[in-house]
Amino acid sequence: MQTPVYEETHQGFDIKIHYDTDPENPRDWDNLGTIICRHPRYHLGDDHSFVEARDFLIDLINCSDETGLSTGRLMERANEVAVILPVFLYDHSGLALNTTGFHCMWDSAQVGFIYATFETIHKEYGVKRISAGLKTRVADCLRAELTAYNDYISGNVYGFVIEKDGNEVDSCWGFNGDYDDICLDEARKAVPDHT
Repeated sequence: MQTPVYEETHQGFDIKIHYDTDPENPRDWDNLGTIICRHPRYHLGDDHSFVEARDFLIDLINCSDETGLSTGRLMERANEVAVILPVFLYDHSGLALNTTGFHCMWDSAQVGFIYATFETIHKEYGVKRISAGLKTRVADCLRAELTAYNDYISGNVYGFVIEKDGNEVDSCWGFNGDYDDICLDEARKAVPDHT
């Protein structure tokens, strides 16, 4: 096993935090949103057949390309049928994704969208009307999904091993995000109570 990124002794047990070298792709989970990305060197997001962002937007709003709508107008129409956020990529010594953009104009650009259609939202939340508050909650959910996917593609996924006298007692893997956010806390909770 690789060298731990963090070690500590807790209640007489050794906790070792490692990078998860075989994490599960969060796009295989039950997600509310769909990520549509195009990049010449990377396959990012969910599978799709769209060649250009314009093709995706036309399909989403279910209109003919002969309408001659500008990209801005297509986005306005897309917001009438979905909660949709842009997806930006930063590509420099690794990959990073977010919905707000990066401050480097040479190594970053918008590469797609993450969205949930109103139809999906109606089904998922069991509502007839989609309020502004619900749209905000859905947008937050989409950002969280993109954060989990960003952790996956950037290798920010961890696991823990608990040992006693050099013997493994417990382990758990697949913690997305910085290891001291959830993984370490869960490892400490998993230490056997020997009182």
